[in-house]
Amino acid sequence: MRIVFRYSLCALLVLVYLNASAQANKDAAAEKCRQALEFEDNGDYNAALKLLADAQRLEPTNSSYVYETAYVWYLQKKYQMVIDVLVKLKDKTDSFDRIYQLWGKCYDVLNQNAKAVAIYEEGLTRFPKSGCLNYEAGLIWADKPDLNTALKYFEKGIAGDPAFADNYYWAAKVYCNSNEAMWGMIYGELFMNLEPTGERWQEISKLLYDTYKNQITFTAPGKPYVQSFSKRPTVMVDKGFKASFSTVYEPTLYIAAIPESAIDLNSLDRIRQSFLKTYFNWHYNTKYPNILYNYQDKIAKADCIEAYNHWLLSAGDEAAFKTWKAQNPAKWQAFATWYKANPLKLDEGNQFFRGQE
Repeated sequence: MRIVFRYSLCALLVLVYLNASAQANKDAAAEKCRQALEFEDNGDYNAALKLLADAQRLEPTNSSYVYETAYVWYLQKKYQMVIDVLVKLKDKTDSFDRIYQLWGKCYDVLNQNAKAVAIYEEGLTRFPKSGCLNYEAGLIWADKPDLNTALKYFEKGIAGDPAFADNYYWAAKVYCNSNEAMWGMIYGELFMNLEPTGERWQEISKLLYDTYKNQITFTAPGKPYVQSFSKRPTVMVDKGFKASFSTVYEPTLYIAAIPESAIDLNSLDRIRQSFLKTYFNWHYNTKYPNILYNYQDKIAKADCIEAYNHWLLSAGDEAAFKTWKAQNPAKWQAFATWYKANPLKLDEGNQFFRGQE
């Protein structure tokens, strides 16, 4: 019994040692990769490749380090090398959607769009909810241009991967420049909450402001004219048809604009606040639930909606925003503090896309 116990104890100690050693290698590999990404961001590709090679030696079964190596080659425009290594990665058990994304982008850069789309489609059969693969496929169709097909991919990506911002960005741009601008307004605002800084945020902020300004005009003070934000009067539901949200969106926007005589940053804040109150007072939230308006209501209850609306549309009139901010420092600070602690979180349990209408 002692011999058996001794052997069992030795085996257990060896197992513990091996597990500890494997974990140490895993941790060291992860640190090597972290350092490599820093060098990559700074354009020192040789240093990045050396560290990634070290990471692969420490944890050879982890496909992520091979992928990161391929990405550095992509940055160096060594596209065939990237393709050759990603082909070997795609069928591994730890494969992931970005492998197909990078693989397809190589063909896209090489002007082989048909091959790129085929790669994205292959990836989508394995990762049907992938935000990045739907986004890349959508971009190719947008370039053709076939915007209807592009939107199908963007909105499929929004539905499948609600936290992936890029699909909202492109859907907003396409819709705001179409006869379905309402959806651009919603997707654009969702995007801005997912990516609340940067050049793209500025672009969409101005796009939303300009869309309001172009779509809402006045024949006289108190007499607004709201152009069509959507041409979609009905939608299919399980038991037939129902009115589209646009049938309540436009009249509600019209009513909200009646007290105004022009569209500017301050009047848009008042219009948006009035719209939000009507949306809930008339119980549109039960018939047309929308997580964006629920979030706006949360902001309003925190007494931060005025600051939020000015911030959201600030790129449309930067001078007016600076004036408002200078005149309302307490409101701005309260919003900044609240917003940092209460970001809009999008996931499969809290999302919005047009197909839910």
